[in-house]
Amino acid sequence: MKLHQKAIMPQGFQCTSRNCGLKDEGRDIAIFYSKVRANAAGVFTKNKFPGASVILGREIMRNGCLRAIIVNSKVSNVGTGPEGIRNAQRMAVAVSKEFNIPENEVIMSSTGVIAKPLPIKKIEHGVQGISKELVDDPVVGAKGIMTTDTYPKAISASVDDATITIIGKGSGMIEPNMATMLVYIFTDAKIETPMLDEILRDSVADSFNMLSVDTDTSTSDTCIAMANGLAGAVDKKRFSDTLQFACIEMTKMLARDGEGATKLLVVNVTGARSKNEAKMIAKTLINSPLIKTMIYGADPNIGRILMAIGKCITCEIIPEKIEVRINNRLVYLNQNRVDFDETEIRNTLRGDPAEISADLNIGSGNATAYGCDLTEGYIKENAAYYSS
Repeated sequence: MKLHQKAIMPQGFQCTSRNCGLKDEGRDIAIFYSKVRANAAGVFTKNKFPGASVILGREIMRNGCLRAIIVNSKVSNVGTGPEGIRNAQRMAVAVSKEFNIPENEVIMSSTGVIAKPLPIKKIEHGVQGISKELVDDPVVGAKGIMTTDTYPKAISASVDDATITIIGKGSGMIEPNMATMLVYIFTDAKIETPMLDEILRDSVADSFNMLSVDTDTSTSDTCIAMANGLAGAVDKKRFSDTLQFACIEMTKMLARDGEGATKLLVVNVTGARSKNEAKMIAKTLINSPLIKTMIYGADPNIGRILMAIGKCITCEIIPEKIEVRINNRLVYLNQNRVDFDETEIRNTLRGDPAEISADLNIGSGNATAYGCDLTEGYIKENAAYYSS
C-alpha cells in the first residue's frame, strides 16, 4: 500500500481557492465540489464550545449527502452567537447560488481566530464567479484552508479502480477527540452512506484521534468524507484498509508540521491490559512537555518516559515487566537502565522521526500515537496568534 507520487482529485471532484480579503495576502477561501451528488459522512470536535460551522455541520450531515464544501481561514466563527450561525448559513447559500445546487448539500468550515465576527460579505463576494476557476489539483484547494501550516497538505491512494484523496490542515490546537484540524476525504468509490460512516469512524479512531500537537482540542475540528461513486463499487475491506493507511499518513504530515516542530514523534505502546489503556498511555507520552522537549534536545532521558507511563494511574502497570526502546534501541529492562550507547541514541534522536516504544507485557492492547517535539517556535507562533 502506497501513496501516489502526486495527489489528484478523484473522478467528478474539483476544487479551487482564492483570496477574498480575510487575509492581507494568500488564499483564504476554498471550495471542494462534486459534479454529482455524493454520499457523505462526517465527524466533528467534542469541544463543548463548538463553532457555528460545526453546529450547522452536524445537522447537514444528517442528510447523508453533499455536493460541495466551502472553507474559510483566518476567522473561525466560534463564540459569535446567533449571528455566527446566520453567517455560516449565508456561506452555504452563496455556494448554492453560485453552483446551482441545493443549499442543504453544502457544508461549511471556518478556521482561525476565535470570537471575531465572520466577515461574511467578503466571503459572499469572494464566492461570486469562483465556479469558473475549478481545477483538478487538490493542492490548490489545500492552499485556501491553511492557517499556520507551513505548506498545503494533499495525498492520494488507489483502491481497485477508485481513488481516495485527503486534504488537510492543522498545526496547533490539535488534541482530538476529534484531531485547529480540518480534513476532507474525497473518493470516486461507490460506498453507501452507512458504510462510509462506519469506515470513516474506524479510520479516524486510529489516526486523527491519536494525533496531538499541544493537548488543546479545537472548537472547529472537522473530518468529512464524500463518495460520489463514479468509479464503481470497490472491495469494502480493501477500501477500509486503504483509507486507514491514508489517514495515518495524513496524521503524520499534520504532526510533523506542528507549530514550531522540527520532527515527527511516534509513540508505540504494546502489551497493555486493553486497547483503551494502550491509547491512554500512548497519548500521555505524546502529550508530555518533558518528553516533547527531550525529543527536541535529542536527550535520551528515560526517566521522563517512565514518569509518563507511571502517571497513568487508572491503567494497570507492573514496573518490573516494562521494556522501553528509543528508535528501536533497548534502553530499559528488568527495572533497570540498559547499558546503551548514549551517543548513538542522541544521534538517532537528532533525525526525523523519533520513536518511543513501551511494552507493558501484561496484555494484548496496542496503540500508536503521533505528535511532534516542543520548541521555542511553538511559543513564538502562539504568543501573538490573535494579532497575526
